[in-house]
Amino acid sequence: MPQKGNIKEKLTLKERNELLDLKLKSRDELVNEVVKSKNDIKHLHEQLNNAFRSIDQLIKRVAELESSKYYRFKKYISLYIKRLRGNVKKGNKKNIFSILYNYVFKRGGRIARIIFAKVLKHVYLLVEIKKVMIIEVFTDILSNQADYNQFLTRRILTKDKKKQILKTQKTFSYKPLVSIVVPVYNPPIEFFKKAIDSIINQYYGNWEICLADDCSTDEEVKEIIEEYRKKHTNIKVVYRTENGHISRASNSALELVTGEYALLMDQDDVLRENALFEIVKLINEKPNADLIYTDEDKIDENDIHSVPHFKPDWSPDSLLSRNYLGHVCIFKTNQLKAINGWRVGFEGSQDYDLVLRYTEKYTNIYHIPEVLYHWRIHQQSAASAESAKPYAYRAAQQALTEAMERRGYVGHFDFLDGFRGYQVRIDLKNTDDLVSIIIPTKNKQDYLIKCIESITKLSTYKNYEIILIDNNSDEKGFFKTVDKWKNQSQFKFKVIRDEKSFNFARLMNVGRANASGKYLILLNNDTEVITPDWIEGMMEHAQRPEIGVVGCKLLYDDDTIQHAGVIVGIAGVASHAFIGDDRDGPGYFNYINLLNNYSSLTAACVMMRAEVYDKANGFSEEFVVEYNDVDFCLKVLEEGYRNLYVPHVELYHYESISRGHPHATSESYKRHVKEVNKFRKKWMKYIDHDPCYNPNLSLGTEHFNIKI
Repeated sequence: MPQKGNIKEKLTLKERNELLDLKLKSRDELVNEVVKSKNDIKHLHEQLNNAFRSIDQLIKRVAELESSKYYRFKKYISLYIKRLRGNVKKGNKKNIFSILYNYVFKRGGRIARIIFAKVLKHVYLLVEIKKVMIIEVFTDILSNQADYNQFLTRRILTKDKKKQILKTQKTFSYKPLVSIVVPVYNPPIEFFKKAIDSIINQYYGNWEICLADDCSTDEEVKEIIEEYRKKHTNIKVVYRTENGHISRASNSALELVTGEYALLMDQDDVLRENALFEIVKLINEKPNADLIYTDEDKIDENDIHSVPHFKPDWSPDSLLSRNYLGHVCIFKTNQLKAINGWRVGFEGSQDYDLVLRYTEKYTNIYHIPEVLYHWRIHQQSAASAESAKPYAYRAAQQALTEAMERRGYVGHFDFLDGFRGYQVRIDLKNTDDLVSIIIPTKNKQDYLIKCIESITKLSTYKNYEIILIDNNSDEKGFFKTVDKWKNQSQFKFKVIRDEKSFNFARLMNVGRANASGKYLILLNNDTEVITPDWIEGMMEHAQRPEIGVVGCKLLYDDDTIQHAGVIVGIAGVASHAFIGDDRDGPGYFNYINLLNNYSSLTAACVMMRAEVYDKANGFSEEFVVEYNDVDFCLKVLEEGYRNLYVPHVELYHYESISRGHPHATSESYKRHVKEVNKFRKKWMKYIDHDPCYNPNLSLGTEHFNIKI
């Protein structure tokens, strides 16, 4: 028995040893697999980094190509050929010679003049004995620069103005400590010193500078910082032990902040002497302010100012197509820390991501319409060229995508040509909601046929009804056409007869009363759809509960802008933005191609939810012909909604075909004057200051020129 027990013990021990060997072997195999996996991951990371570097190089090359004269010339030639063919296919009544005359001599005249001038320049150089230099300039750039020089001259801070500022700030009941957050990495020394000096020279004195040096390799940077620290005790610095890029450096600087407000500043830019004064002045006026931003311009290596950006008041939807806030931005420090500052991985667009996250939580946002920040242009700066930091656009794309996800939408953001912002598209939450298209008309069946056929043939969204409001039509051809539509089954169609005298506002209200759709489209009879997903393009924003009226880009038949938003106050009442500009823009800071908040849009083509129409009590029938759409949009604005221009929806608008010119007769002119006076009396606060238009811009033109 004992022997058997010993054998059993030995056998058990052997089994244990075998089991242990197996475990050791399995462990070694697992370790080898882990090591192999780590190597594979490392290799994949290297490939990914190489791919990103290749993408950056390609983005740079694309940006350089798109900014080249050859590319632009080819683009315009292709565009003109395409439009010429389009006119021929549309069956225009104009013959081929008149079309060629329009595009070659009128539209192409500018190109012809440029080519002719270049030929003459080279001929002159061949025959000229002395060496000469011919400098080519753009007239509009020179003109804008001259206007801005005048603008700056009027705003020079004289001794008297400085005295007034110092006197005014003594009356401030609240004088918060303002912390200027500056991440630092190998700045050009001259510009770095000018940046620091611009803070030191502020009229408002309760500030601190919080610097985070991100392991600068230039030893002079530390020497300069220490030199300033010895002279100014309110300059703080942290020297990071490893380079972490701008997001980590900014967060390190934020840790130094003890002020109630934090102002973001780049290491080579310049603050205007009265910047902090104006900001603290507004804080005293608006103690609930969560975020304040100002206008800005660019300053070159010779301290010459140019390219002023006069921004609108808070326009959250404009922010979705570019970071229009730019500089200066000042935040409440505790709120900035509450959202954990800057996110690593969004370098290049870290401020854009920050602003998107911050403004989702904190909504008391104010704008100071003064140029208080000067963005330095030099070879290493992002201000020098749009292609300077291509990785920034990928980071912005990701920041925008995540912002829409946080808001409950699936968004798609594509680069625009030359990286001048983003095209914003949002998925529809419901794709089967009924859309009621309301079209007022009187006769003019040729235009009406073109309008309705463009809807039925091109529209990719199919669940719509067309409601025709017939206002005293009396032509046989019109009734024949309407009967044809009544008897077809391709689309839902109904016609409402209105026999009262013309009143556009009343016709819109009649259309609404007969509409069954969740969404309404108000559409003129002299329009032609040319964007197949035009309904989806407007609905994707009209579905958002905070959005009121959505408008689109309307074109004359020569492909110039008829409408890209409405500015209240132009010519004393209101007018369309960018009239006569090229279809593809860019307009002011690429406004024509970007999503923009506007106070008003033209009812020649707009969409809204039916509930928005009802909440604003429809159109005001006191405005018979003019300004009824502007009045309606302002009523919607007053209800707390935001109105929006979407550039990716385009229609032709032949404008006032049915009614003719509103001032054609003495009677119509008297009515015009009457409606102008009514509008001005009702909406003077918007005429005095349209929040979507900067007060430093002219009310005498639709092209965002500087007010002189």
